[in-house]
Amino acid sequence: MSKLSFDQLTDLFLLLSIDGIGPGKIRNLLSKFRSTKNILAADYQSLMNVEGVSTNLAKRIRKASHDREDIEKFTEKELKKLEKLGGKLITVWDQDYPPILKKIYDPPILFSILGKFTESDQYSIAVVGTRQPTNYGKVYAEKISMDLANQGITIVSGMARGIDSIAHNAAIKSGGRTIAVVGSGLDVIYPAENRKLFEKIAETGVVVSEFSLGTKPDAQNFPRRNRIISGLSLGVIVIETATSGGAMQTAAFALDQNREVFALPGNVGARLSEGTNLLIQKSEAELITSADDIINELELKLRPVLGKNIPKQQVDLSLFEEKLINVLSSEPLQIDRIATLANMTTSECLVNLLSLEFKGLVKQLPGKMFALL
Repeated sequence: MSKLSFDQLTDLFLLLSIDGIGPGKIRNLLSKFRSTKNILAADYQSLMNVEGVSTNLAKRIRKASHDREDIEKFTEKELKKLEKLGGKLITVWDQDYPPILKKIYDPPILFSILGKFTESDQYSIAVVGTRQPTNYGKVYAEKISMDLANQGITIVSGMARGIDSIAHNAAIKSGGRTIAVVGSGLDVIYPAENRKLFEKIAETGVVVSEFSLGTKPDAQNFPRRNRIISGLSLGVIVIETATSGGAMQTAAFALDQNREVFALPGNVGARLSEGTNLLIQKSEAELITSADDIINELELKLRPVLGKNIPKQQVDLSLFEEKLINVLSSEPLQIDRIATLANMTTSECLVNLLSLEFKGLVKQLPGKMFALL
């Protein structure tokens, strides 16, 4: 389970049970008090000095310890049920917490998973859209998801009907990985017809939930789920959606989290294309028609997985060019540093780097900096 002790987990659940406290407030409190134990033991005035803590919230925190016995029972029951399911509780302090998720404004303090994360999951793309796609949406959701999965890219979605389920199934069909972020407890499969899909994802990928076991898929849960979908991804692809769809919310989270947004264009006037067309029109999303568009845009970020799946084009290189290729990486290097590492003169480097540029293997950046393409 988590590296935190039972008492620390109880503290967290106790704090999260207080009306008005979420991950953001807990972070603010921890920045002042350094531990959950200190937060719960803090006096009223000290709590009032924390940003975002109102008079009423400070009072609720002071009274919270009266409920500790009930929360201890809840924590014990939750951990036992999770263990029985084969699941795991992960907190933001644990080593297997996804690094990419920590970078968002409001990462979850803790969540439960079935399955396990792998290093390749750092290179994930989310595919989201309507629950009632057209044939056009279905075809492109499957094609784009399969093509990305074939390149070793993990597909993230929300396991809802429609585009989400198509994206997950396409990744599995390709023998790739997929992550499902759900808006209910891990023991509440929604929609019910996705049971086999749920089990397959848990077996070969990861199912993620920020909610306690037994939580039903109520509408208010989905914004919290959507921020995790985008938070686990380098970019979000919106396939088909109305302007009020949940996929638009996921796209908005992605923009706030400084993640790339891509959208599949559709017919003008078609309701399920209104959302994607609007994102493109407002320059909030890049227009895409294939997986190649995403790969080209995110090539540098995806390089660690793409290098394992895209065969390198065979190009004849001279001895000097080979030396430079061995010295360079995707991180830019200044010409004098390259010359030192390659044991060549600066003029020799420049001539051969120009040749490598023509062969499409190297790019030149301002300040006589060079990097591999």
